[in-house]
Order: sequence, then structure tokens, then C-alpha cells
Amino acid sequence: MEAAHEFTMWALFARATITVKIVMIMLIAASIWTWAVIIDKTIQYRKARSEADIFDRSFWSGEPLDGLYAKIGRDPDGPSEKIFVAGMSEWERSHKDDGGLIANATSRIDRSMDVDDPGIAEALLATGLGLLAAIPAVVYYNTLSSDSDAIVSGYEAFADEFATILSRQLDS
Repeated sequence: MEAAHEFTMWALFARATITVKIVMIMLIAASIWTWAVIIDKTIQYRKARSEADIFDRSFWSGEPLDGLYAKIGRDPDGPSEKIFVAGMSEWERSHKDDGGLIANATSRIDRSMDVDDPGIAEALLATGLGLLAAIPAVVYYNTLSSDSDAIVSGYEAFADEFATILSRQLDS
């Protein structure tokens, strides 16, 4: 009598063909990469939200903007402070000698803050990398799962038919 097959993950992997082993390894690697991106971006976004909350409290505290600008200085710590410093720097450069504003100062201030806004670019890059990892993993998981279901259904249908044939043989 043939020994029963082990159904541990390692035993199933060991019995698989080289193609199936390669696919399994690729799926595990994609999963690890996906979770690494998820964890890394979760930590980065939590840090960005915390920094933004701290800056928001300072910004809305009622302190004069010039005082906040002087306190932060030319070397801001986080993205919110960088946007603020970019806007305040352009604000300072937009004044004439007589104290009036140079024409189109508002649009230049807006542009300078948009250019120095790293959060949006990082978020878009993170989303793109996440999709790069997730889409192939989902597509191949669904494809392989569907193929696996079809193969197993074929085995089950064969086993049922074979059992019926053997049952007829035993009955005759």
C-alpha cells in the first residue's frame, strides 16, 4: 500500500514541478514586497500626518506669520513647513522697495508652494509602486486560483466517474 501523502506546505512545495515552484516563489516575493511597501508607506504617512498636525497647531496658534517664519528658518523639518517657507520666501521677494507687492505676486507665491510640495509627488509615487506590486499579484492570483479550481474539478470528476466504474465492477 502506498504511503499517504503529506499535506504540509513544505511537502506540497517539494512535490511541485519546477514551474509551480517558481510561480510560488514569485508570489511569495510579490507578497513580501507588497507588505514592505504597505508598512513603509503607513509609517511615512503617519509621520507626515503627525508633522502636519504639529505645524497646523503652530500656524493656527495666532502667532504672527513672520515670527513663525523666523522660528522655522530657512531649513524646514517637514513637508508642511517646506510649503510654508516656500510661500513666505516668495512673499518676501514679492515686495517692492516702497512696501507694495509686485504684479502677479499671488500666482508666484502659489507656484512656489506647489513646486516645493513633496507630499503629493511622494504619494503618487507610492501609489504607483503599490499598484505595480498589487495588480500583477491580484491578476496572477485570480488566474492561478481559477486554473487550480478547474484542475481540481477535473480530478474530482474523474474520481467520481472512476468510483462509479469500480462500483459497477464490484456489483457484477
